[in-house]
Amino acid sequence: MARNKESLVLVLDVGPTMHAVLPEVEKVCSMLVQKKLIYSKYDEVGVVLFGTEDTNNELTKEVGGYEHVMVLQDIKVVDGNLVEALQELPRGTIHGDFLDGIVVGMDMLIKKYGPTNKGKKRLCLLTNAASPTKDPYDGMKVDQVNTIAEQMRAHGMKMDCVVVRVMQDWDVDKKIMEENDFLLNAFSYKSSTKTVHVDSPTSLLGALRTRNISPVTIFRGDFEMSSKMKIKVWVYKKTSEEKFPILKKYSDKAPPTDKFATHEIKVDYEYKSVEDPNKSVPPEQRIKGYRYGPQVVPISSAELEAFKFKPEKSVKLLGFTDASNIMRHYYMRDVNIFIAEPGNTKAIVAVSALARALKQMNKVAIVRCVWRQGQGNVVVGVLTPNVSDKDNIPDSFYFNVLPFAEDIREFQFPSFSNLPSSMQPNEQQQEAADKLVQMLDLAPTGKEALRPDLTPNPVLERFYHCLEVKSKQQDAAVPPLDETLRKITEPDPELISQNKVVIDEFRRCFELKENPKLKKSSQRLLREKPSGSSEEVVGNGADAQPIDAIEYTSGVKVEKIGDLNPVQDFEAMMSRRDSTEWVNKAIQDMKNKIFDIVENSFEGDTYHKALECLVALRKGCILEQEPKQFNDFLRRLVKFCQEKDLKSFCEYLSSHEITLISKKEAPDSEISEDDARSFIVKREPKAEQAEQGL
Repeated sequence: MARNKESLVLVLDVGPTMHAVLPEVEKVCSMLVQKKLIYSKYDEVGVVLFGTEDTNNELTKEVGGYEHVMVLQDIKVVDGNLVEALQELPRGTIHGDFLDGIVVGMDMLIKKYGPTNKGKKRLCLLTNAASPTKDPYDGMKVDQVNTIAEQMRAHGMKMDCVVVRVMQDWDVDKKIMEENDFLLNAFSYKSSTKTVHVDSPTSLLGALRTRNISPVTIFRGDFEMSSKMKIKVWVYKKTSEEKFPILKKYSDKAPPTDKFATHEIKVDYEYKSVEDPNKSVPPEQRIKGYRYGPQVVPISSAELEAFKFKPEKSVKLLGFTDASNIMRHYYMRDVNIFIAEPGNTKAIVAVSALARALKQMNKVAIVRCVWRQGQGNVVVGVLTPNVSDKDNIPDSFYFNVLPFAEDIREFQFPSFSNLPSSMQPNEQQQEAADKLVQMLDLAPTGKEALRPDLTPNPVLERFYHCLEVKSKQQDAAVPPLDETLRKITEPDPELISQNKVVIDEFRRCFELKENPKLKKSSQRLLREKPSGSSEEVVGNGADAQPIDAIEYTSGVKVEKIGDLNPVQDFEAMMSRRDSTEWVNKAIQDMKNKIFDIVENSFEGDTYHKALECLVALRKGCILEQEPKQFNDFLRRLVKFCQEKDLKSFCEYLSSHEITLISKKEAPDSEISEDDARSFIVKREPKAEQAEQGL
């Protein structure tokens, strides 16, 4: 048999209490087979129904009993016919016994494979567990469950139990449901069984494991705490992004009678000489090159191999730190899980002790990992303790890769908390936002909706469905998005309708209004209300006008500040986000431009232009949280004017109340509001005293 070939028997409850959710059961079961046709076309699947009026199974003929259990399909390789059969399940009329269904499914697997194929045999039970189970001939029901579980373990079978309870208006005895839940949980302790309860069609789609991926370790070896202390661990992938199926080139040129044709297409590349296009260049005459400035540095394969860093395979502890020091946005790539070596009691105890100690102290471990010998890179990551709440599952660690300095991306956008109070939401706006968040809470009753482990990828699910439709009819139209998948991609319309008042209030508090000041030219606006002016008024209510921000609507990318429109050029450069260098370059260029304008002024004829540039620079430094750059520049500018006999410009700035950036305007500033406003006033008397002394 193929290495990852799975044998699966679906055990489905089609009794009267399941009729309401059978359309969703049909959907998820047919989706399971569709995925197997794509990824595991050699897998074998059988289907058992219980709760049917008819009885059709071999155990009934051999030993009697097991009534109202029907084998819809014997175990065989998946095909399109099975998809169609699962899309039209019969509706039963009898309250079925799920234990009978499990036994019939087990019997099919045992007769088909015997003691072989251990670990590749799986039962999948879908039921609401709302129907009573029959009393056994001998002993109690729990004893019967233990016997079944022992047989499952002996034959290497696994079982997934999905308990579907979407509708809550059944006329069902609660004691029966509690007893059935107890029996299903008993399977988990005695065999390799996983039980999941779902209460919505969306979670049902994700509850059934539709694709069987065998776990493979990425590391087996020592977790080195020190040179004298090592713990044997295994590392598996816990999460990994599911990719789209790979599209392959297919050739139909092979003869139809050739049963062994692979229909593969091979692509060969031929390299030609630049000097002689008709001459092919053999592999031994080709070499890779890397750009280094204006030149290309050739590096042979042997040299490239020598360049590679080849550390020894190992997992080493670097130290511990508070969990609060590891920010969530530091996590990179997939998540791995560290477990103690199975069967190694000392390793299990050591891992458990370390995990519980870290959990109690709210600490995490920082480790250096090289997963395999000859690996060309080293990763540094964080181990987060995962303390188990079940007796039969040992403690473990979750591993997340941490970034190096080269992996971190810095952005120029300041935090909202660092902005002035006038640019932060008021109490009314904050309250409206709080209500909106509470309204859209995914776990208002403690049961979380859209749990990652129960929510399928709607893009992939839609793709599988479309592929199944196209397999039957090549020119078939793309089917509409399934309503269950739509609930994943769109907000719940009923919830939105019920909370319309909250949404309207949020919209009113953050209503966008036209700012008539934006219609004026940038230069005129700055002349009328320079930054720091006492005439500038900022509202605090919900209807307050928006705060002016640097805005540049032209699509032209400005790279330097010109003489014609320096303010607009500055704003354009500040708004560029294609590189982090533009902000610093814009600030420096504007400083130089202001110096040039002031120095070349004749009897103050360009002071107004210098003022406009200075106001724009001040505003830009506030928005980009660069108060120190502006404050240092303003001090230097004042000193320059006093030394060059340009005191009139200092007086001009004082008359327009151009001040240093205070801590109130930018939290990073070290200047108080009083010191900021009195800066130029203080400097002028000192300059006059210096002249009198001369």
